[in-house]
Amino acid sequence: MGFTTISCQLLLAAATVSATWIVPGARWRDTKGGLVNAHAGGITIDEDTGKFFWFGEYKIEGQVEGGGVSVYSSDDLVTWEPHGLALEPIEGHPYIDTTHIIQRPKVAYSEGTGKYHMWWHADNSTYGWLLQGFAESDNITGPYSFVDAIKPLGNWSQDFGMFTDYKDGRTYSLYSNGDRREGRDVYLTSFNENITALDKVVHRFEKYDLEAPTIIQTDKSYFALMSHKTGYRPNNVVAFRADKLSGPWSQPFIVSPLNTRSFNSQSGFSLRINGTKKTTYLYLGDQWDSISLWESRYIWLPIEIDEDKKSLEVQWHDVYDLDVKTGEVTPINGTTYYSKNATTSGDAYHQEATFGSDSVILTGINGNDSTVTFNNIAGTGKPQWVSFYYQNTDDMGFGDQPGGTPDRIGGTWQLRRISSVVVNNKTEEMETLYQRDTHKGIILSTPLMLHLENGTHNSITIGGLYNNQTYKGADVDRIVVFPPEE
Repeated sequence: MGFTTISCQLLLAAATVSATWIVPGARWRDTKGGLVNAHAGGITIDEDTGKFFWFGEYKIEGQVEGGGVSVYSSDDLVTWEPHGLALEPIEGHPYIDTTHIIQRPKVAYSEGTGKYHMWWHADNSTYGWLLQGFAESDNITGPYSFVDAIKPLGNWSQDFGMFTDYKDGRTYSLYSNGDRREGRDVYLTSFNENITALDKVVHRFEKYDLEAPTIIQTDKSYFALMSHKTGYRPNNVVAFRADKLSGPWSQPFIVSPLNTRSFNSQSGFSLRINGTKKTTYLYLGDQWDSISLWESRYIWLPIEIDEDKKSLEVQWHDVYDLDVKTGEVTPINGTTYYSKNATTSGDAYHQEATFGSDSVILTGINGNDSTVTFNNIAGTGKPQWVSFYYQNTDDMGFGDQPGGTPDRIGGTWQLRRISSVVVNNKTEEMETLYQRDTHKGIILSTPLMLHLENGTHNSITIGGLYNNQTYKGADVDRIVVFPPEE
């Protein structure tokens, strides 16, 4: 089942026309109504206009790689205008064929050539090349023309990042050098002045076996953020700190609450916003969906840096407003409804949980007949974001692990629970809620935009799904209902 045409149009309009807030983990839509499709990418700021350009992997439904590089533009980091493919795959091309890997693209402007230069991790489908690709364009949105694919200074190159030092304008490449036992380092290498080739290794993070590198620069420090190598499964992202790029660099430390797995995301890029009132730093992460890569979502969050303590922390907000002119971040407050007050049916019940709100959590949500319902919810008659706080203890098992879990379907570990969400018993307008796995005892949230009627009589019912197979919902701690976007 899905939304009726009227409801779909209403929510889509709200998501594309009136979007003013950043909602990590939501379905982000562009100005034409399509899902923003720019994974593991980076942001380039046009210095003349202040406009943001987002380049990322274009994922095709049903296909892992070969989609090319998409580009979007925005004035506020919320409303994104699509510009199609900046780098389009070419059938039969030796390096950018539709069967090849084009990952983690980044773009920088070269003063020397007067062109925009795109670099990315270029590989074949078995990750046997480990190269860096290079393309260029006269226009920031492209089209970009392929120039070369190289081994950086003769080395391997896997996950790729790019960083430009705002003090001297120099651009650097960050890359892990493969998964083989002898290649578990991350390199920080400077580009030449024209950003057409790499010239020397500035620092080598040895034997940490990390990937997805990005650098944040403050007035006093450099912080390098990296992810552990767990495929599309999230993990605890770490950071290093140094006074200068050549080091010495600190020991790595975790940047988000332990066992949240970086709020179910992987590092990929970071953005410095020089506001008139505050300099703000953003963590731009990816929340991968290993089953449907094309619909993987984005976790963009503010970063708090304490120069005295030499610390960095990624801070969670369900919904927040970012003023790119002033640099100010304003969390949006909502109304919380707790699980202890919800009603249950079927096999669903209230269970003791010391880590839950009021030491209670809702569990046993499965099939069509075991549901939990939050009642007396205040609505406005307009589309509103609702955060569902949950625990999914399926954990990060492997496909050959014996025993299985409630979400092991067809022999495959789903790493997510799937629930139905119905407002005011209108089953014809049912929404689907995906709840990624969490560590045991860790409660995270995932958002949906719902249409609540004006008044305090609304109900939200969470149930499992049955569509040839039974999908069980995660344990629910609470929901938070936010006001309509302004």
